[in-house]
Amino acid sequence: MTQTEILQALKQMTNAERLIIAEAALRLIRENLQQQSLTPAQLEQELAAAAEALREDYALGGELTVFTALDGEDFYEYTDEDLANINSHA
Repeated sequence: MTQTEILQALKQMTNAERLIIAEAALRLIRENLQQQSLTPAQLEQELAAAAEALREDYALGGELTVFTALDGEDFYEYTDEDLANINSHA
């Protein structure tokens, strides 16, 4: 699969699916870097390339920043009774 095909496939995925792929890719990079004896300059270059590949997603207004709109909001915590009531109506 080419880089272009991968990027096209990512556009078809949800943000959650993209995060799973990004985490897996970063894990592979980390494992690969640990196996190699890289100089500090080489390590910096590899990490910079990985960061550049994800920059658009993390940029202000990018796909992964949409979740920050929820940062200041409270979340409702359901009690067991709430869940039982919800399930009884399903």
